[in-house]
Amino acid sequence: MKNLILCVLAILFAVTSCSRESTENPFFTEWKTPLGTPPFEKIKTEHFMPAFEESMRQQKAEVHAIITNPEPANFENTIAALDYSGELLRRVSAVFYALNGAHTNDELQKIAKEIAPQLSKHEDDIGLNDTLFQRIRTVYNQKNHLNLNVEQAKLLEKYYQDFVRGGANLDEKSKKRFREINAELAVLTTKFGENVLKEDNNFELVIDNAADLAGLPDNVIAAGAAAAKEKGYTGKWVYTLHKPSWIPFLTYSDKRELRKKIYLAYINRCNNDNEYDNKAIAAKIAALRAERAQLLGFPTHAHYVLDVNMAKNPANVYDLLDKLWRPALHRAKAELRDMQTIARREGARFQLECWDWWYYAEKLKKEKYALDDELLRPYFQLKNVRQGTFDLATKLWGITFHERRDIPVYHADVKAFEVKDTDGTTIGVLYVDYHPRASKRGGAWCGSFRKQMKKDGKNITPLMTNVFNLSKPTTEKPALLSLDEVETIFHEFGHALHGLFSDGTYPRLTGTSVARDFVELPSQIMENWALEPEVLKSYAFHYETGEPISDELIDKIRKASLFNQGFATVEYLAASYMDMDWHTLTTSRPIEDVLEFEDESLGRIGLIPEIISRYRTPYFRHIFTSGYSAGYYSYIWAEVLDADAFQAFKETDLFNRELAQSFRKNILARGGSEEPMVLYKRFRGREPSIEPLLEKRGLK
Repeated sequence: MKNLILCVLAILFAVTSCSRESTENPFFTEWKTPLGTPPFEKIKTEHFMPAFEESMRQQKAEVHAIITNPEPANFENTIAALDYSGELLRRVSAVFYALNGAHTNDELQKIAKEIAPQLSKHEDDIGLNDTLFQRIRTVYNQKNHLNLNVEQAKLLEKYYQDFVRGGANLDEKSKKRFREINAELAVLTTKFGENVLKEDNNFELVIDNAADLAGLPDNVIAAGAAAAKEKGYTGKWVYTLHKPSWIPFLTYSDKRELRKKIYLAYINRCNNDNEYDNKAIAAKIAALRAERAQLLGFPTHAHYVLDVNMAKNPANVYDLLDKLWRPALHRAKAELRDMQTIARREGARFQLECWDWWYYAEKLKKEKYALDDELLRPYFQLKNVRQGTFDLATKLWGITFHERRDIPVYHADVKAFEVKDTDGTTIGVLYVDYHPRASKRGGAWCGSFRKQMKKDGKNITPLMTNVFNLSKPTTEKPALLSLDEVETIFHEFGHALHGLFSDGTYPRLTGTSVARDFVELPSQIMENWALEPEVLKSYAFHYETGEPISDELIDKIRKASLFNQGFATVEYLAASYMDMDWHTLTTSRPIEDVLEFEDESLGRIGLIPEIISRYRTPYFRHIFTSGYSAGYYSYIWAEVLDADAFQAFKETDLFNRELAQSFRKNILARGGSEEPMVLYKRFRGREPSIEPLLEKRGLK
């Protein structure tokens, strides 16, 4: 009797504890916030592991219900049911990984390492479930008799393809190895990204002698002083490996040895044979990917990745890169000669090195075009540039943006905007987070806290994020941006529009869930408008006088648009070649000497030593952590598309509302519901031409 009482008490305690936890953990309750946005003020680090565990348990139960359904497999009870499963896991993952990228800490990074293999196992438990796959196969084999609409047919095709590519056809021994590879990759890729963040934050160029600031503009000096103050250094200046810091320093500092110091620190991140070294991790990731691809019947990881992209195979990627490489390298060598001439004229007795390129390129730009970034920065105040993107979207599509101070945000720097359509209905929410901090990884990206979908007759609106590492305001001046930073804002805004304009039913296909080499089209096309005179005049006002940017400056920007394109194209293409070389490996044994492999890769294409690949292996986060493996080429592939697509506006009207609506309807709204080339041809009326890209980059 005593044992029975204790048992009952234990059950009651367990129920009470579970109830209390579900009440306290915001992931287990409905979010009664404006527009159902995440209640960041209530979400604590300790909530994530229980939320991950419960969300995986729920999805397992949902999948179990699918495979034990006594009814014959059909589209609704198998394919649609599987796609809608895991709603809680999507919500938890979206918030966790957004915070781990934009506002991380040691506890979040610990959870990321702990949860990575668990999530990998969870995904494999679903993807390698033979009973589930047999139901999917049954529906797939009946596809021609099911009267599915276009979106449903694509969803069925995707799930069948996902399961086959996820190892569902493997024998039990191969499935076991497949699981092991995925679990190991989950840990390694997480570790790789953490190491880069640590190295980004580890280096400081501390200047305590004002003479060492020679050449730096006032705003760059002020930024260095502000960084030093943040770190508690009195009367000093600090420059770091965040782009808004090291690029201006390299561009303007007269101190060659200091330029060398900061640049070598940048290109040797995670290559210092310390606890954050990524060489062995990168080699292991590439080897495991090669082994996994071969288990699935593909010659290499690149063949596996490209099979579902527009490029289809590595040969097509190399062919595109080769077409661009020769003219780009020829132009880069001409740029180098021009800069060397300037250096010699100024009395330099040395050959230019890679840490000299930015400095002498800026001198060349001033000489040829009487233009430099510091002349333009006063016109590119952050808040005005942001409004410029909003105004452009209003002009093209009629949508409007309204700041909502009642929407919770995860950091004081973040702002939230409700986006409304022409009829006043809410399209979604856009969060913007602009400035670097120690808790944020480098770069710029677009993400989401919630994808658009339709469920139970209700449209679920998206919550999109744009995250940057842009120039910060100082005590004397607001945030004033470089030309490159302006274009970055327009770029990421394009990704956000892709998610906001989504009009699909199934989460697997909505928003930015498209082929990797198609996803950059919506972002890159927006960059084309950024520097058009009519658009520039809508946001480029001098921060002190309020005067709009002059026609003279606009003309200088236009004339200088092809400046340094050899360098920009070459450093990008070099990284793309290296990505492909890493992922066309056929060996599952890790490369022993990563730097030698890298040198051979870049040596084959004839990269000149004065230009370093945009990313070197140890910090190439795009391909080792961020989903761009065998896909870094996609930016230039998409640039073929965006240059050709923008040409349609140039041929008619830059603000052609009818054409913009066609782009929204046929590309932005459709997500991954049809093949990318089908969508593109529906908008453009034909396949894209490479000519507009060659002209845009001055490579003809």
